[in-house]
Amino acid sequence: MKKHNFSAGPCILPQEVLQKASEAILNFNDDNLSLIEISHRSKPFVAVMEKARSLALKLLGLENKGYKALFLQGGASTEFLMVAYNLLNKKAAYLNTGTWSEKSLKEAKLFGEVVEVASSKDKKFSYIPKGFNIPEDADYFHCTSNNTVAGTQIHEFPETNVPLVCDMSSDIFSRQLDFEKFDLIYAGAQKNMGPAGTTLVIIKEDILGKVEREIPSMLNYQVHIDKDSMFNTPPVFAVYVSMLTLEWLKDLGGIPFIEEVNNKKAALLYTEIDRNPLFKGIVAKEDRSTMNATFTLVDEKHKETFDKLCAEAGINGINGHRSVGGYRASMYNALPLYSVQALVDVMQELERKK
Repeated sequence: MKKHNFSAGPCILPQEVLQKASEAILNFNDDNLSLIEISHRSKPFVAVMEKARSLALKLLGLENKGYKALFLQGGASTEFLMVAYNLLNKKAAYLNTGTWSEKSLKEAKLFGEVVEVASSKDKKFSYIPKGFNIPEDADYFHCTSNNTVAGTQIHEFPETNVPLVCDMSSDIFSRQLDFEKFDLIYAGAQKNMGPAGTTLVIIKEDILGKVEREIPSMLNYQVHIDKDSMFNTPPVFAVYVSMLTLEWLKDLGGIPFIEEVNNKKAALLYTEIDRNPLFKGIVAKEDRSTMNATFTLVDEKHKETFDKLCAEAGINGINGHRSVGGYRASMYNALPLYSVQALVDVMQELERKK
């Protein structure tokens, strides 16, 4: 029996996606060749890349609206650098809400002035700052929509005339947003879309070409756009599995459908965390993430028993990040509701045993 996979990343993937991907490794497109041994310039794989890029824009409602979709390499960590390289001319504004925000801010400082408009570091990133001001002369404003480590999520994005850049690595395609508000979105595939190895970038093309510096080809968004995301050899397997996952999501009913499911999963777990006297949440309730629920035991004396019950129930990957401690249940799109129920059942069993 497959375990209940609450891992924060690489993420849980739909079983049908795993099945199709495994078949493609042996025989892709009935050509008696493996997906990972065919030319990335061959028509079958070019069709995969084109479909993956098209599906990404379609699911976000950004088709024919001046946006381009790219599948790049280097993870979101490389995007921390690329965003600043391509967009930061003089000054950028950053919201600091966690580990990954701090890393992106650090990279941006290599290219110009960085204004930290607000930070939640004073309380170990357990909340989302609000009521901050974004400088009108900033080249862009950068934020992280969902903080995997701490378990917070931005539920209302600021209104601004400054180009809006967002790291959506851990909640991309999980909820409905007005995606036209964003000028650039990037997301590592391994949190909610596919295996590690590729990063989705959604970019409004007209924000490019405004910096004075010369940009190396591999770090230049325009180069990748001009080459249809095939400037260099792409990570074929990661792109293919991402395409399959996007197809799966579209066939289910797209983001509106999965958002409803995700809200049910989050409500089920948070209700138990708040009800059960043995547990408590870590972050501010109004800023809780639907993707990554962080919580801890009120009394650590129950840890050994709880961990044993989780193992017996086949619950995997709920240890909290080392910087936070406690537990973290990541409820990405492919995690079924019954897995969350299994975790809730264990929490209730612990209560009965205390």
